[in-house]
Amino acid sequence: MPSRTALVRRASPRLSQGLVTHAERIPVDAGLAAEQWERYVAVLAEHGWDTVEADRADDCPDGVFVEDAVVMFRNVALIARSGAESRRGETPGVEEALVRLGCSVNRIREPGTLDGGDVLKIGDTVYVGRGGRTNAEGVRQLRAAFEPLGACVVAVPVSKVLHLKSAVTALPDGTVIGYPPLVDEPSVFGRFLPVPEEAGAHVVLLGGGDLLLAASAPKSAELFRELGFRPVAVDISEFEKLEGCVTCLSVRVRDLHT
Repeated sequence: MPSRTALVRRASPRLSQGLVTHAERIPVDAGLAAEQWERYVAVLAEHGWDTVEADRADDCPDGVFVEDAVVMFRNVALIARSGAESRRGETPGVEEALVRLGCSVNRIREPGTLDGGDVLKIGDTVYVGRGGRTNAEGVRQLRAAFEPLGACVVAVPVSKVLHLKSAVTALPDGTVIGYPPLVDEPSVFGRFLPVPEEAGAHVVLLGGGDLLLAASAPKSAELFRELGFRPVAVDISEFEKLEGCVTCLSVRVRDLHT
């Protein structure tokens, strides 16, 4: 496996039927979404990431949000079991791709539910959002899977957004970033930096101080630039209509540079 590998999946033709929980439904331009996805993947490649595509899941409108289907810790892939029953068909193609990549596979089992978007990893600390899509049994099973590997699992409440990573992500130095009105308990995190836009709370670490973030967060991009990072903006407007963000569209399977 290359030193930097990210898993992605193309959008379903039914993308516009994706679930919306905390936002008003707005029509989605499927053609534009496809163009935006291609650009997103191109940015990963430009920054040294080898992208592996999971098999398409055309019957799953939300399948492009591949992050929710799995959580990686070291070389172990924990296949999720979404709290949204309609999304559970997304996982087989993801599991098959990870097996091909040589990952060890574990699974969340009934009655546990877990969405990958509820999991934020900072070093060996694994924050898990306990909210609408992830239940207590899902958190327990994640602990059982990852704590023997050296993870410190911390459960945090999520009530104002769809997933934990809809509210917070982290900078390369471990500082947690979030848009305060949407963060339940900022004090849970050791270092918390408020950002001025909702979309500014979402970054993908590309390596070397480069941060992938949405073009809809220019003020946050400027803040990160002032802190010495290099923001790389991409337009994901069609996915944002479905409560998606930059982290939702890929899973970093392996990164030997961080």
